[in-house]
Amino acid sequence: MLLLGCIREVTDYELAISLPNGLSGFVPVTQISDAYSKLLTKQVAQGELMEELSSLPDMYSPGTLVRCIVTSIEKSDDGRRSVKLSIDPRKVNKGLNSTALAAGMVLSGSVLSVEDHGYLIDIGVTGTHAFLPHQKAKNYIKAVKKGPELQIGQNLNCLVVEVKNEGRVVCLSIDRSEVAASIATEQQNWTLSNLLPGLVVKARVQKVVPLGMKLTFLSYFSGIVDFMHMDPEKSTSYFPDQGVKACVLSVHPTSRAVRLTLLSSFLHPGGAPRQLPGQRLGAVLEEATVKAFYKHFGAVLELDDGTLAFARLKHLSKTRKSFKPEAFKEGCKHKCRIIDYSLMDEMCVVSLKHQVIEARFLQYQDIHTGDVVQGKVVSLKSIGMQVKVADGIRGLVPSLHLSDVILKQPEKKYSIGDEVKCRVLECNPGGKKLILTLKKSLVQSKLPVLSNYEDAKPGLITHGFVVCAREFGCIVKFYNDVKGLVPKNELSSEPISCPDKVFYEGQVLKVMVLKCEPQQERLLLSFRLSSKPGPEEKWKCTPKEKREVKYQIGEIVDVKILKKKDNGLEVSILEDEDNVVAWIPTLHLSDFVATSKLLWHCLREGDVLPRVMYLSDKGEHIILSRKSAVISAVQEEQVVRSFSEIQPGMLLTGYVRNVMPFGVFVEFPFGVTGLAPKVSMSDKFVTDTKDHFVVGQTVIAKVMSIDEEKQRVLLNLKVSECSSGDSAAESFALLDQYFKELKEIRDFLRRGEPRICELVPGKGVHLVVQDVREDGSALFSGSSVTGLTVTATRYHLGDKNVAPGEKRKALVLHVDALTSEVHVSLREELLKQRP
Repeated sequence: MLLLGCIREVTDYELAISLPNGLSGFVPVTQISDAYSKLLTKQVAQGELMEELSSLPDMYSPGTLVRCIVTSIEKSDDGRRSVKLSIDPRKVNKGLNSTALAAGMVLSGSVLSVEDHGYLIDIGVTGTHAFLPHQKAKNYIKAVKKGPELQIGQNLNCLVVEVKNEGRVVCLSIDRSEVAASIATEQQNWTLSNLLPGLVVKARVQKVVPLGMKLTFLSYFSGIVDFMHMDPEKSTSYFPDQGVKACVLSVHPTSRAVRLTLLSSFLHPGGAPRQLPGQRLGAVLEEATVKAFYKHFGAVLELDDGTLAFARLKHLSKTRKSFKPEAFKEGCKHKCRIIDYSLMDEMCVVSLKHQVIEARFLQYQDIHTGDVVQGKVVSLKSIGMQVKVADGIRGLVPSLHLSDVILKQPEKKYSIGDEVKCRVLECNPGGKKLILTLKKSLVQSKLPVLSNYEDAKPGLITHGFVVCAREFGCIVKFYNDVKGLVPKNELSSEPISCPDKVFYEGQVLKVMVLKCEPQQERLLLSFRLSSKPGPEEKWKCTPKEKREVKYQIGEIVDVKILKKKDNGLEVSILEDEDNVVAWIPTLHLSDFVATSKLLWHCLREGDVLPRVMYLSDKGEHIILSRKSAVISAVQEEQVVRSFSEIQPGMLLTGYVRNVMPFGVFVEFPFGVTGLAPKVSMSDKFVTDTKDHFVVGQTVIAKVMSIDEEKQRVLLNLKVSECSSGDSAAESFALLDQYFKELKEIRDFLRRGEPRICELVPGKGVHLVVQDVREDGSALFSGSSVTGLTVTATRYHLGDKNVAPGEKRKALVLHVDALTSEVHVSLREELLKQRP
């Protein structure tokens, strides 16, 4: 079937064509012309770019009319039909032969070669040589501004000026004024077998019907003009035997049915249809008036600016059952949304469907980088997942972005039809390219979206994902292909010698911008989100010259508390003539993090702490530790004093120095530090490293591997890997130490809070119900718990109904000395077991 179409979009690989009656199709790069296809084949064979081969955007512009022939209609998986077209003159003009050529004809041609005095044009007629002189092309070239001369494969609207030697030689013109003035006549001997779309003819109205009218032209031809192609200003004034000017839109090959248009933009060859203002597409109109309703097609509506629009039948209501024809009588008003514009019909296409009117996206231009969108899984392939975001809008989730971790079998997590929440990584409306991510840490991120280099101001903290980890550092990518470098020294506050062992492709991390050069598209980043010194580093002690005594790591001393600070204790070492001042960080008061905080709470300035171990001398102050497990490891020589002593398989006692998203740094006595990567942190799956470890926590680590050249130690913190064999004995020893420290805390507490020390778990107390809360828990008071908050949860009230003022006997379950809270139970089964 032959059709007149209008180029809607141009890409490197195809032309998107607007066809009559709101249809569309595409012309692949291989269906431009025979000469262009040969150049493409030659370029592929040579493997290098050829100067004479121009790209489609260099030759074609949106808004240009072209003659097309339908080559195939393909059906996609979701039932949509795709119309494949060709503009190759050999296919479009196949009905013509050299004897049928006549002066005044307008037909399609394609540049075959560039000669000294003009161009050889392929008009698709065997045995005919068509020549276009430079003089007949210069005005066209100047107007189109696509280069100094025509390019091979460029499609042209050609006027036959002269025919020589019985059609074997033809002289052409593409001068716009000459082409526009031409009208097809009977003398040109057109037949139904070679009639071409795009011809402008003089016609006569034969019959007027509600859906259009019938015309006669070129003496004995007849054709149809449908309601969308009647001049809207004259649509009610057409009458039989009226003379009109018309343009051929399509010719059916078998039925010989000819369709024409009376729209003014097409009434001279090579015309250009009117465009829709860009801002109108997607606009929602509160009131559009019905002008006409066609029960098998749809409705024509008048918009707020007086222009006409068409709504297809399926867009008039949600379902066929809910459709009410009486709502579309002439004059009825409806809310609608402009969803498309048909260039060949010069008419907006609208929808009255509520879900379309409310839809967030209608076209790729509506989507912005960083948007969070809902989509439906369409397909799963090796390159990733295809997601339908809206009708006509699809995006790709690359395999790397299917999850926060790399999925080896994504089909086990996702199924076709699943609803998914994605974030837009990149959107290119021109190329209809939409790249999405399903990484939760990116989708749920509240940090700024970095989508261009100009926004990368120093100090900005945002989320990015690792695309490359090498010896020099990590390459981190953001949105719109913005990427930067995290150099080796900015990967962590601890040295990392092999980044590729710590970081993995696709890993999402917080990064801070250090420096940006937008013009060079250079970005310097850091995983160290703050360069500010921590509280421990801010603490200053007595100058170095005041302490000449040299203590050895592992040496045990007694200390006296001089001052309590937020993050630790300032102490003086007893039996030292120089009164050397040292520092015990809060987290080094005990092996147990909770106990450390409790000890700090109940200790006072002036208290003496026995058996504290010298740990290190960093900069200007001595650091001491009271961690029992660390002290025991040093005294029993279960330590390494230098890197050279470390061997794979060793079990070492240390403490967490830093918790990073990619793993945990552990420090041991004598200063050796190692890294436990995320995969080796726990027997459970680790999503967030901070859920498993805290800074200062005492740990037993197993040495996995060492790199002597780079002074690097990799550790394993999995409980299943870090037991020496007698796990029961180890557990009891830890419990024993825990209870000893609790007893010590109780002794300290007796000085200021004796009442809380008497309340040990398992003790029975007499209480008075003070209040019953909305959640069912109860609040108590009593002489034995004055100044304390005593509560029992709903479960621990048992089956008893309690009311304010009642006296009850209760059992102490837990005492929190830090918050002065006591938890009790009234359950009979617990009270009976109390000795």
